[in-house]
Amino acid sequence: MSSPFNNSIRTIRITLISCIVVILLISGALILFINPEIITQEIKDDRKGDALDNLWIAPDSLSIPSGELGKQIRYGKELITHTAQYLGPKGSVLQISNGMNCQNCHLYAGTKPFGNNYGSVASLYPKFRARSGSLEGIEKRVNDCFERSLNGMGLDSLSKEMRAMVAYIKWVGKDVPKGKKAIGSGLYDIVYLDRQCDTVKGKSLFQAKCVTCHGANGEGLKRFDGIDYVYPPLWGENSFNNGAGLFCISNFAKYIFANMPQGATYEKPLLNQEESWDIAAYVLSMPRPEKLFVSDWPKIETKPVDHPNGPYADKFSETQHKYGPFKPILESQN
Repeated sequence: MSSPFNNSIRTIRITLISCIVVILLISGALILFINPEIITQEIKDDRKGDALDNLWIAPDSLSIPSGELGKQIRYGKELITHTAQYLGPKGSVLQISNGMNCQNCHLYAGTKPFGNNYGSVASLYPKFRARSGSLEGIEKRVNDCFERSLNGMGLDSLSKEMRAMVAYIKWVGKDVPKGKKAIGSGLYDIVYLDRQCDTVKGKSLFQAKCVTCHGANGEGLKRFDGIDYVYPPLWGENSFNNGAGLFCISNFAKYIFANMPQGATYEKPLLNQEESWDIAAYVLSMPRPEKLFVSDWPKIETKPVDHPNGPYADKFSETQHKYGPFKPILESQN
């Protein structure tokens, strides 16, 4: 039988617990009242996730078929992963490129969501591209990368290497219906800044976030064999030239946001969008190989708003087309 004393102790305990619960509930309500962005951010994140429920996932490499086709696909993947071993300055097959690997720009051999992947290449090519003003096949797209991103020469479209790379790219996108763009293919969209991208801020951010992999002078890091790159050079004679897709600042900023530094994803970026724009501006302000692609953009009015090389169909300067602000240019086109 409980005593009056024990009953009093029990009553005090219940009262204290009740008070603590009430205090915690009130505190939580006050936090949300003072900073409603907490719950707003959760809602925004949930909505973003819902939009990407059908995110494209590359097929498992274990599912590559056997036989000659499988052998060709595996060779294509090897060429994309270790391009320089076969086609770089010391390549065992040809010496036609700058030492970078296709994988240095097309992450995980072109399979990472929003990592400049190959998910929609097979489904969308051949397609008309405004840059060339013509219908292009996959072979033309591959050779564009060799001539621009790898600052080299194109492959014979009938060569063993070209056929293998095309076979691999088609296999990667084999599950995407023809004519459809896979969710998660290409690059992750970000918004334009209301200001010009800042190369000074970009330099500071680069030094804090990027030099561990890419070096203080943007020289990259080679493998122990000295033939190909673990982390590619971002400027200088061994980097991509001024005709590459990533030389357009919006492409580079999108690429940085969803993939850099190491470990970043579109879901969990390690830099915000503003930082990504500024780092892109700094990197693209540095010297790199230059080539003339005189046949590009036969219809000048179809140039992207951030195409860094003139002439243009508008009155805005080359500097503004390269670094922004881009919204006035867009508004002038409407």
